[in-house]
Amino acid sequence: MTGSLEPAVYVGLVVVSHSARIAEGTAELAGQMAGPEVLIVAAGGMADGAIGTDAALIADAIGKADAGAGVVVLADLGSAVLATRTALELLGGPANVRLSRGPIVEGAVIAAVQASTGSTLDEVLEAAESAASLPKG
Repeated sequence: MTGSLEPAVYVGLVVVSHSARIAEGTAELAGQMAGPEVLIVAAGGMADGAIGTDAALIADAIGKADAGAGVVVLADLGSAVLATRTALELLGGPANVRLSRGPIVEGAVIAAVQASTGSTLDEVLEAAESAASLPKG
């Protein structure tokens, strides 16, 4: 048998928060659950360290998280969603990026685990969004 097997390509994640620390902690937690194969990039706060969201930072994070299978973005609050949409416009509206409506922490963890199984972009998005209905009591 000739030829070589291509290494698996996984859906990446971007965690967008107004707080860099929240984005980094969420990405760290999700990464521990998924393992090193899934690229998870934090995009939190402003370039100067202030609370806020930065479309250019988000666009850069999307590029870093995309290993070829697409990217699911999880954002915390309204303006983070708006900044993510602006980032997508800056990138030319890539067809391989999905913005999740799920919660960022639970959604990121569940999406990361789903991505680690080699699931498709839409399957990872569905997993992230399913976190909104997790029972907590």
